[in-house]
Amino acid sequence: MKIWAAVALSLICYKNINEQEANKTAHKQRKANTVDTIPANAAKLLKSYPGFITGFSKNHLIFKDHSEQIWDDGIKNKSLVDLLEKPDLKDMFLQQYVKGPLKSPPAKNYDPGRIRNEKFFMKIYGASQKEVEKSLTTILWCPKLVGQKITVTKINGVDKKLIQISKELDEHPEWKNYLLNIGGTFAWRKISGTGRQSMHSFGMTIDINTKYSDYWQWTCHCTDENAETKYKNKIPPGIVAIFEKNGFIWGGKWYHFDTMHFEYRPELLVGS
Repeated sequence: MKIWAAVALSLICYKNINEQEANKTAHKQRKANTVDTIPANAAKLLKSYPGFITGFSKNHLIFKDHSEQIWDDGIKNKSLVDLLEKPDLKDMFLQQYVKGPLKSPPAKNYDPGRIRNEKFFMKIYGASQKEVEKSLTTILWCPKLVGQKITVTKINGVDKKLIQISKELDEHPEWKNYLLNIGGTFAWRKISGTGRQSMHSFGMTIDINTKYSDYWQWTCHCTDENAETKYKNKIPPGIVAIFEKNGFIWGGKWYHFDTMHFEYRPELLVGS
């Protein structure tokens, strides 16, 4: 009797161990499947905004406050206007931003980083001027060469990034003219000629000296996105490199060029 009881107990223990191992394997498999289902570009958003985004599930980004935002709206073959006016999160990665020196003028309508999901950035930085202003701070731009106070956001450490950029640029007196008279940082406004919110509204964008800058609307004297425009640029590549190293993209890499414009978009520089 005792022998059969011991055998039965052994079988029960063996079964329990097997079930535990099976559960562990299933958990690992579910975890692996979850990782596999996160699109590579969505993973870049998770990596770039860890204080705000906590996960991805069923075609949605999951935010820290448990709210969600759709990744892919399923609409194919969007026009240029639709990409600018009504992009989903996936559309923001449609054109690859390439870090480093610009080897040739951008191809027509190639504007990596210019396609922006407004709802996403309002979620990160604030959905109104009042909300954004809660996170603004003042820093001193290039203390040795310029000494100009500028207003930027503290969110995502943008203020610290710009302090670092400023420190590096301050060691290049040959670039002083480009760094004087900052054209703008925080300003709650629309993009000229559109109904879209400017990235300046979020305090994570800076325009350097407009005197040495070029802008596509100034060239074509229009706001027509389909207009032909001839590329122009005076900004030294060394300035661009310092900004890119610290998570900022440059508007000079757009067909619709805006060479004064630098915008904090670390997700577009992951792996670049």
